Amino acid sequence: MAQQQLEHVADLVQTGTTQGETIVRFERVRKAFGDLVVLDDLDFEVKAGEKLVIIGPSGSGKTTILRVLMTLERPDAGGVWVDGDYLFRVEKRGRLQRASERHVARVRTKIGMVFQHFNLFPHMSAHDNVAFAPNKVLGIPKGEAKDRAKALLESVGLGDKLDEKPSRLSGGQKQRVAIARALAMEPKVMLFDEVTSALDPELVGEVLNVLRELAHNTSMTMLLVTHEMGFAREIGDRVVMFDGGRVVEEAPPEELFSNPREERTKQFLHAVLDRT
Repeated sequence: MAQQQLEHVADLVQTGTTQGETIVRFERVRKAFGDLVVLDDLDFEVKAGEKLVIIGPSGSGKTTILRVLMTLERPDAGGVWVDGDYLFRVEKRGRLQRASERHVARVRTKIGMVFQHFNLFPHMSAHDNVAFAPNKVLGIPKGEAKDRAKALLESVGLGDKLDEKPSRLSGGQKQRVAIARALAMEPKVMLFDEVTSALDPELVGEVLNVLRELAHNTSMTMLLVTHEMGFAREIGDRVVMFDGGRVVEEAPPEELFSNPREERTKQFLHAVLDRT
Protein backbone atom coordinates (compact mmCIF):
# COMPACT_ATOMS: atom_id res chain seq x y z
CA MET A 1 0.00 0.00 0.00
CA ALA A 2 1.45 3.35 -1.01
CA GLN A 3 2.49 5.67 1.82
CA GLN A 4 0.74 8.64 0.21
CA GLN A 5 -2.54 6.70 0.40
CA LEU A 6 -2.01 5.91 4.07
CA GLU A 7 -1.39 9.55 4.90
CA HIS A 8 -4.97 10.39 3.91
CA VAL A 9 -6.52 8.13 6.56
CA ALA A 10 -5.88 10.72 9.26
CA ASP A 11 -7.57 13.44 7.22
CA LEU A 12 -10.80 11.43 7.15
CA VAL A 13 -11.00 10.63 10.86
CA GLN A 14 -12.80 13.09 13.12
CA THR A 15 -12.83 13.15 16.92
CA GLY A 16 -14.59 15.55 19.23
CA THR A 17 -13.54 14.68 22.78
CA THR A 18 -10.89 16.61 24.71
CA GLN A 19 -7.69 14.59 24.81
CA GLY A 20 -6.83 13.14 28.20
CA GLU A 21 -10.39 13.08 29.57
CA THR A 22 -11.86 9.72 30.49
CA ILE A 23 -13.95 8.46 27.58
CA VAL A 24 -14.59 4.82 28.62
CA ARG A 25 -15.05 3.55 32.15
CA PHE A 26 -16.01 0.14 33.56
CA GLU A 27 -17.25 0.29 37.16
CA ARG A 28 -17.24 -3.07 39.01
CA VAL A 29 -18.44 -4.87 35.89
CA ARG A 30 -19.19 -8.55 36.24
CA LYS A 31 -20.01 -10.94 33.41
CA ALA A 32 -20.34 -14.70 33.65
CA PHE A 33 -21.35 -17.48 31.28
CA GLY A 34 -22.74 -20.12 33.58
CA ASP A 35 -20.06 -20.86 36.17
CA LEU A 36 -17.34 -19.18 34.10
CA VAL A 37 -16.66 -15.62 35.28
CA VAL A 38 -15.10 -13.67 32.40
CA LEU A 39 -15.22 -10.16 33.91
CA ASP A 40 -14.70 -10.15 37.66
CA ASP A 41 -15.79 -6.85 39.24
CA LEU A 42 -13.71 -5.06 36.63
CA ASP A 43 -12.67 -1.44 37.17
CA PHE A 44 -11.08 -0.08 34.03
CA GLU A 45 -10.84 3.22 32.19
CA VAL A 46 -9.51 4.67 28.93
CA LYS A 47 -8.55 8.27 28.21
CA ALA A 48 -9.64 10.09 25.06
CA GLY A 49 -6.99 9.75 22.39
CA GLU A 50 -5.28 6.87 24.18
CA LYS A 51 -4.02 3.86 22.24
CA LEU A 52 -4.66 1.07 24.72
CA VAL A 53 -3.45 -2.46 23.97
CA ILE A 54 -4.98 -5.41 25.83
CA ILE A 55 -2.98 -8.64 26.03
CA GLY A 56 -3.52 -11.89 27.88
CA PRO A 57 -4.21 -15.60 27.43
CA SER A 58 -7.19 -17.03 25.56
CA GLY A 59 -10.30 -17.03 27.72
CA SER A 60 -9.06 -14.22 29.96
CA GLY A 61 -11.95 -11.90 29.10
CA LYS A 62 -10.17 -9.56 26.67
CA THR A 63 -12.69 -9.85 23.85
CA THR A 64 -15.60 -9.67 26.30
CA ILE A 65 -14.55 -6.11 27.18
CA LEU A 66 -14.98 -5.15 23.54
CA ARG A 67 -18.23 -7.09 23.14
CA VAL A 68 -19.73 -5.33 26.15
CA LEU A 69 -18.80 -1.95 24.67
CA MET A 70 -20.46 -2.97 21.40
CA THR A 71 -23.54 -4.12 23.40
CA LEU A 72 -23.13 -7.64 22.03
CA GLU A 73 -23.00 -8.74 25.69
CA ARG A 74 -24.79 -7.13 28.62
CA PRO A 75 -23.03 -7.09 32.03
CA ASP A 76 -24.58 -9.03 34.89
CA ALA A 77 -23.62 -6.24 37.28
CA GLY A 78 -21.79 -2.93 37.33
CA GLY A 79 -21.82 0.04 34.99
CA VAL A 80 -20.23 0.99 31.67
CA TRP A 81 -19.78 4.66 30.83
CA VAL A 82 -18.94 6.03 27.36
CA ASP A 83 -18.23 9.69 26.56
CA GLY A 84 -20.57 11.19 29.13
CA ASP A 85 -23.31 8.56 29.06
CA TYR A 86 -23.95 5.28 30.81
CA LEU A 87 -24.27 2.61 28.15
CA PHE A 88 -26.89 0.30 29.64
CA ARG A 89 -28.41 2.62 32.23
CA VAL A 90 -29.75 6.14 32.57
CA GLU A 91 -29.94 8.41 35.59
CA LYS A 92 -33.43 9.56 36.60
CA ARG A 93 -34.17 11.43 39.81
CA GLY A 94 -30.72 10.64 41.10
CA ARG A 95 -31.03 6.88 40.52
CA LEU A 96 -29.69 4.64 37.78
CA GLN A 97 -32.30 2.69 35.84
CA ARG A 98 -32.19 0.27 32.93
CA ALA A 99 -31.87 2.25 29.68
CA SER A 100 -34.18 1.97 26.71
CA GLU A 101 -32.94 0.27 23.55
CA ARG A 102 -33.05 3.67 21.87
CA HIS A 103 -30.63 5.09 24.45
CA VAL A 104 -28.31 2.08 24.12
CA ALA A 105 -28.32 2.40 20.32
CA ARG A 106 -27.51 6.12 20.50
CA VAL A 107 -24.52 5.63 22.80
CA ARG A 108 -23.33 2.66 20.73
CA THR A 109 -22.94 4.92 17.68
CA LYS A 110 -19.94 6.45 19.46
CA ILE A 111 -18.10 3.13 19.14
CA GLY A 112 -16.83 1.26 16.10
CA MET A 113 -15.43 -2.25 16.02
CA VAL A 114 -13.35 -4.30 13.61
CA PHE A 115 -13.78 -8.02 14.15
CA GLN A 116 -11.45 -10.94 13.68
CA HIS A 117 -13.43 -12.40 10.78
CA PHE A 118 -14.38 -9.24 8.83
CA ASN A 119 -18.22 -9.68 9.01
CA LEU A 120 -18.74 -8.06 5.61
CA PHE A 121 -22.02 -8.39 3.72
CA PRO A 122 -21.16 -11.01 1.08
CA HIS A 123 -23.73 -9.80 -1.46
CA MET A 124 -22.50 -6.18 -1.39
CA SER A 125 -19.50 -4.60 -3.09
CA ALA A 126 -16.70 -3.14 -0.97
CA HIS A 127 -18.11 0.33 -1.73
CA ASP A 128 -21.62 -0.59 -0.60
CA ASN A 129 -20.33 -2.37 2.52
CA VAL A 130 -18.73 0.89 3.67
CA ALA A 131 -21.58 3.22 2.60
CA PHE A 132 -24.50 1.16 3.92
CA ALA A 133 -24.48 1.92 7.68
CA PRO A 134 -23.80 5.68 7.43
CA ASN A 135 -26.82 5.94 5.13
CA LYS A 136 -29.17 3.59 6.98
CA VAL A 137 -28.11 4.16 10.60
CA LEU A 138 -26.86 7.76 10.64
CA GLY A 139 -29.23 9.02 7.95
CA ILE A 140 -26.43 10.45 5.80
CA PRO A 141 -27.72 11.01 2.23
CA LYS A 142 -26.79 8.13 -0.05
CA GLY A 143 -24.59 10.21 -2.34
CA GLU A 144 -22.65 11.67 0.57
CA ALA A 145 -22.25 8.23 2.16
CA LYS A 146 -20.96 6.86 -1.15
CA ASP A 147 -18.45 9.71 -1.51
CA ARG A 148 -17.14 9.15 1.99
CA ALA A 149 -16.92 5.39 1.45
CA LYS A 150 -14.93 5.91 -1.74
CA ALA A 151 -12.51 8.28 0.00
CA LEU A 152 -11.98 5.88 2.90
CA LEU A 153 -11.40 2.90 0.63
CA GLU A 154 -8.90 4.91 -1.37
CA SER A 155 -7.16 5.93 1.86
CA VAL A 156 -6.60 2.29 2.81
CA GLY A 157 -5.30 1.43 -0.65
CA LEU A 158 -8.47 -0.11 -2.12
CA GLY A 159 -9.53 2.54 -4.61
CA ASP A 160 -9.33 -0.04 -7.39
CA LYS A 161 -11.56 -2.54 -5.52
CA LEU A 162 -14.73 -0.47 -5.04
CA ASP A 163 -16.96 -2.80 -7.04
CA GLU A 164 -15.48 -6.08 -5.86
CA LYS A 165 -17.53 -8.44 -3.67
CA PRO A 166 -15.80 -9.84 -0.55
CA SER A 167 -15.39 -13.25 -2.21
CA ARG A 168 -12.98 -11.66 -4.71
CA LEU A 169 -10.83 -9.97 -2.06
CA SER A 170 -7.88 -11.33 -0.10
CA GLY A 171 -8.10 -11.59 3.66
CA GLY A 172 -6.01 -8.45 4.11
CA GLN A 173 -8.20 -6.55 1.66
CA LYS A 174 -11.36 -7.70 3.45
CA GLN A 175 -9.97 -6.49 6.77
CA ARG A 176 -9.10 -3.11 5.26
CA VAL A 177 -12.68 -2.83 3.98
CA ALA A 178 -13.87 -3.64 7.50
CA ILE A 179 -11.65 -0.89 8.94
CA ALA A 180 -12.96 1.62 6.38
CA ARG A 181 -16.53 0.57 7.20
CA ALA A 182 -16.01 1.19 10.92
CA LEU A 183 -14.36 4.56 10.28
CA ALA A 184 -17.26 5.63 8.04
CA MET A 185 -19.49 5.79 11.13
CA GLU A 186 -17.19 8.45 12.63
CA PRO A 187 -16.91 6.75 16.03
CA LYS A 188 -15.14 8.36 18.94
CA VAL A 189 -13.72 5.02 20.08
CA MET A 190 -12.45 2.24 17.81
CA LEU A 191 -12.17 -1.36 18.96
CA PHE A 192 -9.95 -3.91 17.21
CA ASP A 193 -10.33 -7.58 18.15
CA GLU A 194 -7.35 -9.66 17.01
CA VAL A 195 -7.79 -8.21 13.53
CA THR A 196 -4.77 -10.02 12.06
CA SER A 197 -5.27 -13.45 13.63
CA ALA A 198 -7.37 -14.82 10.74
CA LEU A 199 -4.91 -13.63 8.08
CA ASP A 200 -2.15 -15.48 6.29
CA PRO A 201 1.21 -14.23 7.62
CA GLU A 202 2.11 -12.40 4.39
CA LEU A 203 -1.10 -10.34 4.62
CA VAL A 204 -0.68 -9.17 8.21
CA GLY A 205 1.60 -6.24 7.35
CA GLU A 206 -0.87 -4.44 5.10
CA VAL A 207 -3.47 -4.33 7.90
CA LEU A 208 -0.96 -3.32 10.58
CA ASN A 209 0.16 -0.44 8.34
CA VAL A 210 -3.36 1.02 8.42
CA LEU A 211 -3.54 0.64 12.19
CA ARG A 212 -0.13 2.32 12.55
CA GLU A 213 -1.39 5.27 10.54
CA LEU A 214 -4.46 5.61 12.74
CA ALA A 215 -2.40 5.26 15.91
CA HIS A 216 0.42 7.62 15.00
CA ASN A 217 -1.44 10.33 13.11
CA THR A 218 -4.94 10.63 14.57
CA SER A 219 -6.37 11.53 17.97
CA MET A 220 -8.83 8.63 17.79
CA THR A 221 -9.21 6.54 20.94
CA MET A 222 -8.24 2.95 20.15
CA LEU A 223 -8.58 -0.28 22.14
CA LEU A 224 -6.70 -3.16 20.56
CA VAL A 225 -6.79 -6.78 21.61
CA THR A 226 -3.80 -8.38 19.91
CA HIS A 227 -1.28 -11.19 20.05
CA GLU A 228 1.21 -9.14 17.97
CA MET A 229 3.57 -8.20 20.79
CA GLY A 230 5.98 -6.20 18.63
CA PHE A 231 3.11 -4.16 17.26
CA ALA A 232 1.70 -3.63 20.76
CA ARG A 233 5.08 -2.36 21.92
CA GLU A 234 5.30 0.01 18.94
CA ILE A 235 1.92 1.73 19.00
CA GLY A 236 0.51 1.45 22.52
CA ASP A 237 0.41 4.33 24.97
CA ARG A 238 -0.44 1.79 27.63
CA VAL A 239 -0.52 -2.00 27.68
CA VAL A 240 -2.90 -3.88 29.97
CA MET A 241 -2.22 -7.50 30.91
CA PHE A 242 -5.51 -9.25 31.52
CA ASP A 243 -6.21 -12.64 33.09
CA GLY A 244 -9.09 -14.24 34.96
CA GLY A 245 -11.41 -11.34 34.19
CA ARG A 246 -9.18 -8.81 35.92
CA VAL A 247 -6.33 -6.42 35.15
CA VAL A 248 -3.12 -8.14 36.30
CA GLU A 249 -0.74 -5.33 35.38
CA GLU A 250 -0.67 -2.16 33.29
CA ALA A 251 2.20 0.06 32.21
CA PRO A 252 3.70 1.88 29.23
CA PRO A 253 4.86 -0.67 26.62
CA GLU A 254 8.59 -0.37 27.22
CA GLU A 255 8.12 -0.85 30.94
CA LEU A 256 5.71 -3.77 30.73
CA PHE A 257 7.60 -5.70 28.07
CA SER A 258 11.10 -4.99 29.41
CA ASN A 259 10.47 -5.21 33.15
CA PRO A 260 7.08 -6.72 34.04
CA ARG A 261 6.35 -6.68 37.77
CA GLU A 262 3.85 -9.51 38.09
CA GLU A 263 4.80 -13.17 37.81
CA ARG A 264 1.70 -13.91 35.71
CA THR A 265 2.75 -11.28 33.18
CA LYS A 266 6.27 -12.71 33.04
CA GLN A 267 4.88 -16.20 32.42
CA PHE A 268 2.58 -15.02 29.65
CA LEU A 269 5.21 -12.95 27.84
CA HIS A 270 7.73 -15.76 28.13
CA ALA A 271 5.28 -18.23 26.58
CA VAL A 272 4.18 -15.85 23.80
CA LEU A 273 7.61 -14.53 22.87
CA ASP A 274 9.08 -18.03 22.82
CA ARG A 275 6.58 -18.92 20.07
CA THR A 276 7.57 -16.01 17.82
